[in-house]
Amino acid sequence: MKLAITIFLLNALYIAINTFRTMLVVKGHQFLAPLVAVGEEFIYVMALAIALQHIDSPLNIAAYAVGFGVGIYIGIIIEDKIALGYVNFEVTVQIDPTNPIHAHNEELAEKLRDLGYGVTVSRAEGRSGARLVLSILAPRKADRRLMEQIKEISPDAFIMVQEPVQLSGGFWSKEVDRRYHATNRMHH
Repeated sequence: MKLAITIFLLNALYIAINTFRTMLVVKGHQFLAPLVAVGEEFIYVMALAIALQHIDSPLNIAAYAVGFGVGIYIGIIIEDKIALGYVNFEVTVQIDPTNPIHAHNEELAEKLRDLGYGVTVSRAEGRSGARLVLSILAPRKADRRLMEQIKEISPDAFIMVQEPVQLSGGFWSKEVDRRYHATNRMHH
């Protein structure tokens, strides 16, 4: 039983690190991903060696397999907690100066800027009239809170969230982090 628990823990740890490292690779972390991979492979070799020496036991095979599933779950949780990278919100709101129901939508960009977000605004035309399209880059750590803040200000907003693969130049990245963290220190 002790051996099965060891196999389970080693494989769960290996797969958790593997899942996290895969996400680092996808997000383009050129230096951190290889460092994590070294630890990952060290654990993998230990887990595999122990499992292969004791493959005759169905309990050990089950421990290895269940450790695999648990490891994926843990890896996703780790990445979600660390929340590396950025998200880009594309928010579309209806505007109509004659309709007080949409008045809050005109103020959305400025209110989000006051909260520390970078907002680029474009005017667009939809089926039923004028729209504002807001592009908002935020640290991934802020995505749930930003979603809530947008819905609070403009409950009728259409929101689409994407993860940029690469960023370069402009107001983005470092400035977004700096302003977001400075504003959140003031609000807490």
